[in-house]
Amino acid sequence: MNQARRRSEGVVSINMERKTFYITTAIDYVNQKPHLGTAYEKIGADVMARYKRMNGFDTFFLMGNDEHSANVANEAKKKGLDILEYCRGMSGEFKRVWERLNISFDDFIHTSEERHVESVKRLFAKIDDGGYIYKGKYNGFYCESCEEFISEKDLVDGLCPKHKQKPKEIDEENYFFALSKFEKPLLEHIEKNPEFIRPRKRYNEIFNVIKSGLEDISISRIGKSWGIPLPKDKEHVIYVWFDALTSYISALGYGGDEKLYRKYWPADLHVIGKDITRFHCIIWPAMLMAAGVPLPKSVFAHGFISLSGEKMSKTRGNILDPERIEEKFGADGLRYLLLKEVPFDKDGDISNEMLINRYNAELANELGNLFSRTASMIVKYLDGNVENGRFGPESTLYNPLVEALSEYKKFMDEMSFSRALDSYWRVIQRANRFIEEEKPWELAKDESGGERLRDIFRQLLAVLRTSGVVLLPFMPRKMAIMLEGLGGENLTLDSLPPEESGIEGLTKPVPLFPRIEKDA
Repeated sequence: MNQARRRSEGVVSINMERKTFYITTAIDYVNQKPHLGTAYEKIGADVMARYKRMNGFDTFFLMGNDEHSANVANEAKKKGLDILEYCRGMSGEFKRVWERLNISFDDFIHTSEERHVESVKRLFAKIDDGGYIYKGKYNGFYCESCEEFISEKDLVDGLCPKHKQKPKEIDEENYFFALSKFEKPLLEHIEKNPEFIRPRKRYNEIFNVIKSGLEDISISRIGKSWGIPLPKDKEHVIYVWFDALTSYISALGYGGDEKLYRKYWPADLHVIGKDITRFHCIIWPAMLMAAGVPLPKSVFAHGFISLSGEKMSKTRGNILDPERIEEKFGADGLRYLLLKEVPFDKDGDISNEMLINRYNAELANELGNLFSRTASMIVKYLDGNVENGRFGPESTLYNPLVEALSEYKKFMDEMSFSRALDSYWRVIQRANRFIEEEKPWELAKDESGGERLRDIFRQLLAVLRTSGVVLLPFMPRKMAIMLEGLGGENLTLDSLPPEESGIEGLTKPVPLFPRIEKDA
């Protein structure tokens, strides 16, 4: 996503020495289209990327597709397509959804790209040179749906715990990665860096897994035609997870043109689902240690979304299409609703009625109405002009706004998006009550009430402009429209709250968030 597009959506940044921030999401299998759970992860990561840009960070946001999967090859075969042709078609599908949801990725990696293949070979060679790869026999269980080797102790009633199906027993010659050698280094790193795994619940889970003992893992499959051939043995392809994890450095040119790699690595943040923490918090850092590559600074594992109390699945037929939901609520509405309703560090439940009720109550009635009422009254009572004047501690809305800003920043830095929105929303609600308390429509009838009337609108403008900046990462298009309408498109987060407020030439706005009927 280029810089011009960011500016057109009102993404503001402060003028300071630019620190870097590298954020990634998990790369997705392309054997099915994106669903709402996938979108939830991407939206959360995008909000963080936009927030960092707004704070002046030189931010690089990576997304991508995981293509070297047996499930992908099987899906292409079902459709009678060449695998690469199928993958490129699905890439277009994914990108269309992400662009529709206004996800501001800077690069999109495909694991079939040559730049990725070369990086994987380079990383494999470095690990092999260190003596951490050896040939051996694997005899055990393998779940084809999640493409994961499973130890017998992790089976539930003999079934894969994720897919509730019997795994395949395989007995084949593989190459192994000596993961067991990294028990102590991993534990030491995690203990010294408590922010390495977030939230704390996931930290504790991974710490206990490592403490209970690590086994060496297979990193190749024999007799497969789809995948990256092992540099030292062309009869094997590199195991899909070893391949996929490398995308975080291959996109930066590791093993090739390393300009971006030198600038952005180590990653500041990997955003993933809670079901793949073992790969990202155990296998990935061990691979990097073995290759002498610095470890990422933090891995954040988000929870899952359920629908009306039921886990979403193909079997139940309740997989939600983000494009269909976007048609009802708009991209900004969907982005806000998901992150407000479902805490990013926990599982959460949604329903159609719940989303409509929150949209109407908070976006249409509270924020949208505050903007429409304020702008309409300024146009009606003051011809669209409010002379600049002071906005400070003596103003009724100043202290609530300062407090809301402070809590917002604290929770955003923690990726507690729902709490950031909750804490800030109180000032929007306070501003709506302020209108009812001050009754500007009555002051407008009193010739002596002109200055008081202008002060009321200065305070409301200050809250609205601040809201436009604060909510920009969540609702970039709607907030850009609101900021432009209020003459606040050049405001920055570090300039808030404003010391003075006013406006010239304000015109009556169109509704930002039209109400949605429940039978829509």
